[in-house]
Order: sequence, then C-alpha cells, then structure tokens
Amino acid sequence: MKNQYLLLVFVLGLIQSFAYSQETESTIYLHCGSLIDSKSKKVKSEQTIIVEGKLIKEIVSGYKIAEGYAIEVIDLKDKTVMPGLMDMHVHIEHQSSKKRYEEGFRLNEADVALKATGYCTKTLMAGFTTVRDLGGTGVNVSLGNAIAKGHIIGPRIYTAEKSIATTGGHADPTNGLRKDLKGDPGPAEGVINSPEDARKAVRQRYKNGADCIKITATGGVLSVAKDGSGPQFSQEEVNAIVEAANEYGFTTAAHAHGAEGMKRAVLAGITSIEHGTKMTEEVMDLMIKKGTYYVPTITAGKFVAEKAAIPGFYPDVVVPKALEIGPMIQNTFGKAYKRGVKIAFGTDSGVSFHGDNAKEFIYMHEAGMPVIEAIISATRTTAELLRIEDKLGTIEAGKIADIIAVDGDPIQNVKVMLDVKFVMKEGVVYKR
Repeated sequence: MKNQYLLLVFVLGLIQSFAYSQETESTIYLHCGSLIDSKSKKVKSEQTIIVEGKLIKEIVSGYKIAEGYAIEVIDLKDKTVMPGLMDMHVHIEHQSSKKRYEEGFRLNEADVALKATGYCTKTLMAGFTTVRDLGGTGVNVSLGNAIAKGHIIGPRIYTAEKSIATTGGHADPTNGLRKDLKGDPGPAEGVINSPEDARKAVRQRYKNGADCIKITATGGVLSVAKDGSGPQFSQEEVNAIVEAANEYGFTTAAHAHGAEGMKRAVLAGITSIEHGTKMTEEVMDLMIKKGTYYVPTITAGKFVAEKAAIPGFYPDVVVPKALEIGPMIQNTFGKAYKRGVKIAFGTDSGVSFHGDNAKEFIYMHEAGMPVIEAIISATRTTAELLRIEDKLGTIEAGKIADIIAVDGDPIQNVKVMLDVKFVMKEGVVYKR
C-alpha cells in the first residue's frame, strides 16, 4: 500500500511539473547579435527579444539574462535577426517540371495536396513564414487551413483560391485542351465575360474560402495560348471585380505583362500589379498616384527564360513568350523602383522552384535596390499590402513572433539570405 501511495504521489508530481512546464515553456529569450528593424530601417546590435507564447513580449538592449524556470535562451549572437519573410506571389500547389502540363490530367486533388506539403515545408525552412498564393485548384485553401490548424508544417497562407480569367485568357483552365474537353467554364470555374459574371466569380471565391482575389489582366507566359501580354478584361469587367472584392473585404492582385491591361487594373483600384513586364512610365506614375503595389517576380522571369532553352520543357506555344518576356522583368523592376513605385516582395514560386524564394533579393539588389530596402519589401511592406501590419512585418512588442536569422551580414553580402539558419513562426522554433 505504501509503495502504491508513493507511486501515486510521484505520478501526481510529474503531472504538476508537466502542467507547469506547459504554462511556462513558451517563454523564449533570443539573444541577437544584429537585429534588422524594418520600421526604422536600422540594424541594432546586441538585442534580446522576449517571446511568450505566440507573441513578442519585449525587445531590450543587451543580452538580458533569463530568470525563472522553464525559460529557454537561444543564442543568435553571431547572426542577423529579422522578421519572418513574406512572399506575395506563390503557387503552393505545384512546381514547374517537364511533366507539369501532363500532371493536370493525371493527378487527383489528394496527389496535389500530398506533393504540396513538401513545397510548404521548403518555403518555411527558407525563412518565409507568410505567403500569398495567387491561384490554384482550390487545394490551396485546404493547405492554408491545415497549416493554421497545425496538421502540416508550412507558412501562413493567404490564398486567392482560383484566379479569375476571361474565356481563352490566361487562367482559363481549359486552354489547350481538345474540343470535347474544353466545355464552357463560367464564373464558378473563375471564367467571366461580363460585369455580372465578374461579381459572381468574386462571390464564388468568397464561398470557396479565398482570402484575396487575383485576376489575369493580360495574357501570360505559361498558358497554352498565343497572347502573352494583351489586355483580357474590359474596363467595366475589372471595375466590377474590384468593386465586388472591396465589398467582401478582399485585397486584389492583377497578373499583367502588357501596359494597357495594367492601366485598366490600376484605374479600377487594384491592390497590386504582378510581373509588370512592359510597364510604361505612364502606368508607373498612375500606380504612384493610386498607391498601387508592384510585385515584380524577377525570379520567375529568369527561370522561364532559362528553361525555355531546354527542348521539351515547355509546350512550343509557350517558348517564344518565355524567351521574350522572361528577361525583361528585372529591368522593369529597376525603373519602377527608381521612379518611386511601392515594391512588395514576390517571386512566383511554383513557376520557379519552391525554397529558392530568396534569390529574388539578389536580383532586386542587382537592379539597384539596397538590401535593407529589399528586406523591408519582404517584411513591413508585404504586411501593409495584406493589411496585417498590426500583427506582422516588424519585430515589436505585441506582434506575432515570426522571426528568422541568417549568418553574417546580409547588408554587406545579400547571398546569406539564401541560407536561413533559424526560423520561428508564432513562437514555435522550426529550424535552428
């Protein structure tokens, strides 16, 4: 009996200890050698970030010594610490390959989802704790929900669900199919041909669980169609999409390579222009006036130009578009940045390989943007685009603890951004 009593006391003690540790184990002290303050655009030395649960409790100068039980201290004294990065243009469901077009006929939604879990992990391990997914099959909604509930590991996902297109336009899901498979997709499938269709398509995206709206304002590179840059919506149709999106509290994004399609989208009040390849000074000035963000995706441009030189990687109709448009984006970005257009970081990963997102920093810097501003474009500016700057984008008390670290000094050597050493998302450490 005495042994049983002692065993009971021991077990109760373990339970109490476990309960106490559960309450206190989420207090973490990060000793940061350098800390990028994306609010002031300054780099601070020898800082301590105190994280409790999912939130940042305090940032103090010096290396504060932790006091109390179950407080973890993480030594990042030889690293540069910054907010979790955000990529405003990814396609998390898929990734380019020679079989990408064929897979549309062979893979079920479950196959797509299972492959995509790997893309989600790669993205988070690359330091990107938040992404905006700009178009897939709808699996992207489920992926975002699964990550939010802790079922799989990945970045926080804000998704457009299915992009909205016109008949035959970029993002018409039946482009390139044989006649008996084409059918006549409509607003439910994200294909519109009138202002009324446009409103219904936005409302369908809301019903399907989207967080934002994406339109394909011009032709595109990778769609199986000839046109790569012509406008594909009337002004009235774009107006209706943005009006309906605003009513539902959505931000909006417009894929656009040609200037006329961009201009119509900006006039309608679109939140961001994606790619912007043939952007004119007139469009740049209009974007500055309207406060429109530019998401350049230089990485995707370089990727498609490189892969178009490999026989059979893309269908024949895609190759000339990739060779023309791909190399132009970096130059356009440089001009837009110098003119004063607001830049939000985005890569089009999925077109390029997931996990390689940080290459964009190198390309932005090559085109004339200082590294500190490129990092701000992927932290504070992206949070502002998503309208979540009260929660994310800077390391401040009360904000969500999305924090990453790299070796060395990225301001002096941007390439260190390619190898993130530490990743914390919502107070949980995923990579050391």
